[in-house]
Amino acid sequence: MKEYLRERIHAALTAAGVSVEPASIQLEAPNQPEHGDLATNVAMTLAKQEKKNPRQIATELVEHFQRDDEKIAAVEIAGPGFINFRFADGYVKDEAFRILKEAGNYGKTADSSGRVNVEWVSANPTGPLHAGHGRQVCIGATLCNLLEWTGWDVTREYYFNNAGNQMNNLAETVRERYLEALGDAPDEEKVHYVGDYVKEIGRGIVEEHGEAKRDAALDFFRGEGEKWCFAHITRTLDKLGVKHDVFFNEDALYKEGKIDAVLQQFKEKDLSYEQEGATWLRTTAFGTDKDRVIVKSTGEPTYRLPDIAYHIEKVQRGYDKIIDIFGADHMAAYPDVIAGVKALGHETGHIDVIIHQMVSFVNEGESVKMSKRSGNVYYLNDLIDDVGVDAVRYFFIMRGVNTHLEFDIKLAQEQSEKNPVYYLQYAHARIASILRFAADEGFSLTDEGSFSNLDHQSEIELMKKLLDFPGVLEMSARNYEIHHIGNYLNEVATAFHKFYHDCRVVTEDKELSRSRLQLCRAVQQVLRNGFAVLGISAPEKM
Repeated sequence: MKEYLRERIHAALTAAGVSVEPASIQLEAPNQPEHGDLATNVAMTLAKQEKKNPRQIATELVEHFQRDDEKIAAVEIAGPGFINFRFADGYVKDEAFRILKEAGNYGKTADSSGRVNVEWVSANPTGPLHAGHGRQVCIGATLCNLLEWTGWDVTREYYFNNAGNQMNNLAETVRERYLEALGDAPDEEKVHYVGDYVKEIGRGIVEEHGEAKRDAALDFFRGEGEKWCFAHITRTLDKLGVKHDVFFNEDALYKEGKIDAVLQQFKEKDLSYEQEGATWLRTTAFGTDKDRVIVKSTGEPTYRLPDIAYHIEKVQRGYDKIIDIFGADHMAAYPDVIAGVKALGHETGHIDVIIHQMVSFVNEGESVKMSKRSGNVYYLNDLIDDVGVDAVRYFFIMRGVNTHLEFDIKLAQEQSEKNPVYYLQYAHARIASILRFAADEGFSLTDEGSFSNLDHQSEIELMKKLLDFPGVLEMSARNYEIHHIGNYLNEVATAFHKFYHDCRVVTEDKELSRSRLQLCRAVQQVLRNGFAVLGISAPEKM
């Protein structure tokens, strides 16, 4: 309907002699439903351009608006120049019934949007995922689902940070824990990771090799640690239903000479210089307050350098869009990386970076403490075990990414309508129960029929809410704001419960009952499709 109205508004303005780009015509639902179903402020946005009073522009628009009475019941001017549109009930009923025919495809975009690469998680293979990682895990997984629903060909990528001093620290720690498992006293100065998981790695090496690896090179222990940690990470992701198509190894950038190539190009373009034994990137040439070290005096690159090489590699693969999802700790650094890629002559306008804020955990009002230094870490696996996959997937995406998230463990465990994911799933299960009852009463439902006999206000409002689903997906994908999907599904569940309260579904009127049962099916389908995007289950019973 938004596209239909946008085209009609553009045609009306053109007929009135007003020049406007169709994409600039905004349509949103009014804050008060009694004002209509959609409204535009285009008259006010054009006032300065046209040097006219907004209400005069709105009047001219309405005079030239070609209204299809089968779709639009009324076009009204309100306030300083808002134009409100009311849908025809017949249109609403026909479109709502179409949900049953489209079923699992309802809300999907038919046309291709292009190829997109989404890189996220990318946690260092130096230990298990802690609970805080869960926010990025779930944001990325949900965004990928959403992009696929809106026509994108999605490549899910994990950047495997298996190079640098962090891996040397892991190797030394694993070796000390291996020797400790053999009965030796560990050198605590070489124990860089204090979690019990490293002791488990050490014991595993003893079980497989005994004392045979006492004099093994550090590379062996690095490999054993990396293998154990990454296997643990992927098992956790599997539990959450999170899959990646590509695992890109950081060390490949070194082995294939791409790090050296980037350094050489910076040197040739006079974008780097040597000072105090380190290599500096002239990031001040990109507008920053100071230059940045890209190779330390020890010869070890800072992460900006491999990140620049990695992004060049991704750009060269020819994606229409590249999306990076980072935590707030990357806020200051990623602009340097993008600027470095651009400085070497590569297109960066299609690279989008999503920064999410951190997450804290509370349980029964008490903060859940996590300390890497002490090894007292609340792992993502623990959280999954404590609250379940659905609650983890939902709670991590129910707030905007740019806001701090407080994850209430007790609430996530609660089996009541206070728990937002339970509230949604209960609506789905309740409909399943209604449909089972109807089947026992002899109702056989097909995808044929109509909603023409549904005239109660609660029925019409519910149908209108269902018709918002494709637009919510499109808007959420365009702005990378996945939390809107959960908010919308909550509105669907609330509208359904109101309908169920106001309208008895199975009555003595068989045709009315059949139509209301079909409306229940349409609601269930929208919930199920929304759950598929969010990555949560659609239970038949609760």
